Amino acid sequence: MIKKLKDIKIYGLIFTILSTLFVMLSGTSFFIEARLQQYLYNIGIDSMGAIICAALFYGCMRQGESGIKFFRLLIISVCASFVVNEVIGYTVLVPDYRMACFVFCLLSKLIDLAMIYLFYLYVRETLGFEGKLANVVEKLIPILLVVQTIVLLSNIITPVTFTVDAKGMYHETDIYIIEEIFLGVTSLLTTVLIFMSHNPFSQKAAALTFIFLPLIEYAIIGGSFGEAAQYGIILMSLIIMYCVISNVKSRKLAATETELNMATEIQASMLPSDFPAFPDRAEFDIYASMDPAKEVGGDFYDFFMIDDDHLAIVIADVSGKGVPAALFMMSSKIYISDHATMGGSPAEILERVNKLVYANNDAHMFVTVWLGILEISTGKLISSSAGHEYPMINQNGKYEILKDKHGLAVGAIGMSKYVNTEIQLKKGDSIFVYTDGVAEATDVNNELFGTDRTIEALNAFPQGASQKEVLEGVRSAVDAFVKEAPQFDDLTMVGLRYYGPQNNTAAEEQ
Repeated sequence: MIKKLKDIKIYGLIFTILSTLFVMLSGTSFFIEARLQQYLYNIGIDSMGAIICAALFYGCMRQGESGIKFFRLLIISVCASFVVNEVIGYTVLVPDYRMACFVFCLLSKLIDLAMIYLFYLYVRETLGFEGKLANVVEKLIPILLVVQTIVLLSNIITPVTFTVDAKGMYHETDIYIIEEIFLGVTSLLTTVLIFMSHNPFSQKAAALTFIFLPLIEYAIIGGSFGEAAQYGIILMSLIIMYCVISNVKSRKLAATETELNMATEIQASMLPSDFPAFPDRAEFDIYASMDPAKEVGGDFYDFFMIDDDHLAIVIADVSGKGVPAALFMMSSKIYISDHATMGGSPAEILERVNKLVYANNDAHMFVTVWLGILEISTGKLISSSAGHEYPMINQNGKYEILKDKHGLAVGAIGMSKYVNTEIQLKKGDSIFVYTDGVAEATDVNNELFGTDRTIEALNAFPQGASQKEVLEGVRSAVDAFVKEAPQFDDLTMVGLRYYGPQNNTAAEEQ
């Protein structure tokens, strides 16, 4: 049955409920043993905390923001500490349990180390520590953790910081204070980093509750109940910290999503999206599509009339993803369209664009480009490739790869040279250009869709199919192949079919 419970939140719910039941059942001994009633307060705090923890742990499982995995481990550590702490409290006070008491004491102390370390990791991930001190702390804390763990494990061989006598009674040694070094140093350094971080005061205050609430609680009760109640206070601290930090980050995420949606709309508005694109031109049929892997992508396509007899076709893939790639994409697209209208062959256009992009490329990004210019009256297509994918051309009733000559990606080197490739299209010929998101689409077994499947998908359509049908068919083939696997790269395609210089009626007969 357990093997079927693959969802981690189920494990968390089962664990916290069982730990709560264990603590509550073990607490019945306090009503029987009069000498144990002074600890009723502790078990009450921990039982309540365990119930709250179960609800909180189950609720947070649906979250996926940065740092949440550390929060989950932190909650598990606290839950485990409940169980261990109550067992310690019972076995220490009941004789003839020396070995059990020693094991549980040692385990509880190790869990304490894990808890404070996980707290540091969680705050580091959610608040984002930066600077020289943060780098030093990042190296120092793991070293202290290892040293402290070795010190605690040394008690197995000889009493270093604590011992348990034959009656099951716990005793501290004269140097027990070294057990507190990791806790003290980590708490102090984390506190300093929290104050130094560039975050809202509410986030800082929430994070600090984990450190200061247990200390305040211990001072208020004067240590009369030992340190057992600290886990309940720690849970309250975690609840405050998690809720406040998540609330602030949720507001920031909402604002970011709004900005990304605007960026997506701006990007989409820059690409031709009205089809048929040239309703008054019967000489060709062109269609394009782009599906970004993120809200905004680095791929782009474009097509436009340079003059009445020349059609420019562009497809490109910017290095990287997201907003930076989209910004680089927009500037590259403008450069290419501007220089194409200025005249020259595709190779000359790419050389001019490359010099401009390289000169203003502080981000050291680059873009692969395939640029073709179709002379509509003759069917002559001259193209040039800046490191882009090989096009696929249909000149004999079947698509096949056209291995044209490549230059370097635009923006890679300032003095790159490019080569023209001339293709003579006849009536009914087609060309298909795409970005690597098509051939490199990956299924759950990490198998690529590949160029062979792409050609197979292209050839699955009859000669008279529209370019829209062809591109939609390729996308359907990709989707059927990858199935539930996520889309890791932008998927962009452009298809062109050449009808030749003829009227609409003749075009339709083709």
